[in-house]
This record gives sequence, structure tokens and C-alpha cells, in this order.
Amino acid sequence: MGVDLGSTSAKAVILDESGAFLGASAIQMGAVSRAGMRRAIDDALDRASVTLSQLTATISTGYGRRLVPDIGRTFTEITCHARGVAALCPGVRLIVDIGGQDSKVIAVDEDGLVDDFAMNDRCASGTGRFFEVLARAIECEVDELAGLAMAGDKNLEVSSMCATFAETEIVSLLASGSERTDIAASVHRAVSARTLGLIAQVGKKTPVVMTGGVAKNAAAVHFLSSALGVRVDVPPDPQITGAYGAALLALETSGTVVSRPDVELSPTGQTAHSCGNCDGSTELHMPTLRMS
Repeated sequence: MGVDLGSTSAKAVILDESGAFLGASAIQMGAVSRAGMRRAIDDALDRASVTLSQLTATISTGYGRRLVPDIGRTFTEITCHARGVAALCPGVRLIVDIGGQDSKVIAVDEDGLVDDFAMNDRCASGTGRFFEVLARAIECEVDELAGLAMAGDKNLEVSSMCATFAETEIVSLLASGSERTDIAASVHRAVSARTLGLIAQVGKKTPVVMTGGVAKNAAAVHFLSSALGVRVDVPPDPQITGAYGAALLALETSGTVVSRPDVELSPTGQTAHSCGNCDGSTELHMPTLRMS
């Protein structure tokens, strides 16, 4: 089992001895919640039809990795995300992971190992929290942001990337008569520009894969792709890549060598694209997650 206890969500993935998915769960929660972690683990165990006593190895990762009980080892989220995404998409060279409270860019080598990384964990700019601020300011649900942003056609100046001050700036734009669609689009562009700054620290590489909760936002993927000038792919369940990587590491450290499966990626809200190394003859069956 791999457990990723992040800042705003808990994820758990259970694999069998061959590396195939048995169960997975992602739970939205409060800050580094033990209760959310327990719910994610229990849900994944239930989906896999196994008990804790049947697990042969467990590795945890994420902000709260040391809070997970009965673990064998802990790994950083950088290592686990790289391992999980490299398994899902062999050949990936750049991983952009944007979660609830932080964002990170990971460059991987031809073997899928971490080559370099840059991380923004001291500011909520461009993270899920930042998009929550935007949604509140323009009075919509977070899952409505993508549609609004894709409909915007004006590029407004959004100078503040601080989640604390951005709301005031957005309110000022609304007061000046700017459309919600244009504000949403402009904020997404600004977030993409901020993400480019992280990418510049490790160097632009392709193929690019985006993970984390923000990867479920089609507009965030679209504007990042436009800013980079390359296609940005998204795994089927972008929130569980860290937990998946942790589960793979648990399997490998328990003495089983796992080959990396090929998988077709599905860019959020776009036509599915192959990762480039897949011939379509193999498929990784990832479970449909129940979010709660």
C-alpha cells in the first residue's frame, strides 16, 4: 500500500504482487487530517477486498507521511511522484504537480529517476488554494472555473500572485466592470506564468505530465500548455500518482521487481493522447475514485 497524506487530501493505493491495481481512494479533507487519512486507507482496503493484516509492505509520502500508522518506510513526495508518473507514462521528462497548498516541478531522466526539482511550498500562489480564492471572489464553484476561464477572451492585468491579496485585486476588476470569464482566464494565465518560473529552475523538457488536484482543471492544463508551447498530458487520476509511486516502491522494497506499465493518458477536457511510448496494445486498469 502507498499512502500520500497531503495538505488538503489523503490518497491510498493498494497493488497486488504483480503491480496491478486492487483499490484506490482519494479523500478531500482539512489540513493534514488523520481522519481523512484513515478514511482513504479504509476505502482503498474495502475496494481491494483486503485487510491491513494482509498487506506485506506500506510506504507513506506527503506532508503528513510520518503520521501514517504501521508504515514500513517514508519517502519524499518528489521521489514518489516521479516513480508513479514514470510508471504511468514511460518517457516523461517533466512533471508539474500542483496540489492544494504547494506546487512542484520535477525533471526526470531517461530511467524515470529524479534529475532535479523546484518546489513552492511557502506560498499558495497558483495552488488549489489560490483557485478557491478566485472562485469565492467571482462567486462560483471551483469546478465551474475551467468553463469560465475557457470562455474568456481578454487578457487583464493580474499582478498579485499572493492568495491573500489576489482576492482584493479580483474584486477591483469586478468593480471596474470586467467580466467573470475574462478575470478567470487572466488568473489562469498568470498562474501559468508563475509555473513557468518554477520550470525555468529545472529546465524545460518534454514530454510534460501534469498531476495533482489542479490537473483536473481543464483550463489550468490548457493555459500551461499554451505558455509552454507543448502538449501537457494528464494521467487518468492525477491525484493518486504520489500514492501509486509509494505503492510501487513498497512492492519493490519488499523484494518484487515491477515492470512499468504503459498507459494512455487523458488530458483533462481534451482528446486523449498517447504518451508516445505506448503502442495501444497494453492498458493499465486504474480504478474510478470515489471523491468525498
